[in-house]
Amino acid sequence: MNNKITYLGHSTFKITTSQGKIILIDPWILSNPACPEECKKFDKLDLMLITHAHFDHMADAVSLAKEYYPHVVCIFEIALWLQGKQVGKTHDMNKGGSLVIDGIKITMVHADHSSAIVDGETVLYGGEPVGYVIQLEDGFKFYHSGDTNVFGDMKIIGELYKPELAMIPIGDLYNMSPLEAGYAVKLIGSKKIIPMHYGTFPALSGTPEELKKYTADIVGLEIIALKPGESY
Repeated sequence: MNNKITYLGHSTFKITTSQGKIILIDPWILSNPACPEECKKFDKLDLMLITHAHFDHMADAVSLAKEYYPHVVCIFEIALWLQGKQVGKTHDMNKGGSLVIDGIKITMVHADHSSAIVDGETVLYGGEPVGYVIQLEDGFKFYHSGDTNVFGDMKIIGELYKPELAMIPIGDLYNMSPLEAGYAVKLIGSKKIIPMHYGTFPALSGTPEELKKYTADIVGLEIIALKPGESY
């Protein structure tokens, strides 16, 4: 069995590992207009990763955690909030740290964005936004950047961890447009790129075709433009 990456729309991904583990990154499922209806239920959920606290990345974190009881990895401040909502099996960490859960190594890295928890009418500090470098049981390594602008230390992430595949936003307005994303691809050095965080709303106007234009000079690069519900 090979690893399978299924795009659920926006920045949400379901990863089925070669050992049968199910990982969900950025749990925005139920109210995500890009997520196909048939993708909104799971047979099981082993691990959930949250990049930051905005609703379009963790709106369903509490409900999914209580339904499937996965390990939940996130920055310290989000973990405290989840614990206050009676979410168990939380693993708080911070940038530069790594942990291993059931043979899956997770490293938290920097992202250049903002992060706030909206809890009713209260806006709470959600810690800093992050990305993750994830190494699966068979050694396959990939980078989910979270919501971010391009930043110079993406080069360090690429050189230090050498991810084979990277998921990066291209939508513009709230994070990188294809122009900045094209530069980010060069810094990271991965030869397989999955664009994300585009097309969900009209304001997220960047397209994979534009990203291809800005990366046309990179030899051997594969832009994997998945539609919601499709897998790689």
